[in-house]
Amino acid sequence: MPAPDAMSCDQLARLVGTPKAPILLDVRRDAVRAQDPRFLPGARALAEADLAPGQLSALAATLSAPVVVICAEGHRLSQGTAAWLRHEGLQAEYLIGGHAAWAAAGLPLVDPAPITARDEQGRSVWVTRARPKIDRIACPWLIRRFIDPQAVFLFVAPAEVQAVAERFGAMAYDIEGVFWSHRGETCTFDTLLAEFGLSTPALDRLARIVRGADTGRPDLAPECAGLLAASLGLSRMHSDDLAQLEAGMGLYDAFYRWARDATEEQHTWPNGAKK
Repeated sequence: MPAPDAMSCDQLARLVGTPKAPILLDVRRDAVRAQDPRFLPGARALAEADLAPGQLSALAATLSAPVVVICAEGHRLSQGTAAWLRHEGLQAEYLIGGHAAWAAAGLPLVDPAPITARDEQGRSVWVTRARPKIDRIACPWLIRRFIDPQAVFLFVAPAEVQAVAERFGAMAYDIEGVFWSHRGETCTFDTLLAEFGLSTPALDRLARIVRGADTGRPDLAPECAGLLAASLGLSRMHSDDLAQLEAGMGLYDAFYRWARDATEEQHTWPNGAKK
């Protein structure tokens, strides 16, 4: 029977990518992490020096959500770190079997190497055109839910995106001529999935919907037209791009949960059996 302060890979997999996902702390030893630098989606790396009691106490003061701690195989590092965080008043669990069990189960892992711009707090920084519609909201949703929950997004005039990226050390996305953009018939959302090694049935299904809505191909999936309509409606409801982003997070949360859990469900009226 699992310990009361432990979480299984299956349990965690149901939370990853949703607003209820816990804070994930990767505490693998530096040498172990060097052998496999991939992280669980959204995980934050702690160096060995960060695991001293004083450092953990300081970290605990900055955390407010439940925490799951991941080490190589779910032994002393993760269990000890989780116990210390619980001592500091946090709800903290360790991942049973650790990183090895997650990888063995074929669950998604993220390669952090493509992130080339971080601020002094370790947050990835991204910049794109103002007045976002589809891809420029879908991409931040994907990044915050699966890659970097603390990511910073800047929205500026189209002509200034490249200059702002250079001046503020940000990664430009969804404009022509940059790495993080459309490739052939795919959109920037597809590029993110490919570069970070993220592929699940639900994300692949959502990517098709985003691609169709963003590139004028509603025939790619029946839901494309609905995403386009909702996105254009949000852009007219919000004059502030960050407010629109926050509203869009909920929209994509809903599409993701449908893509993961509800594609076979139908709704009809009247709801009773035929007499």
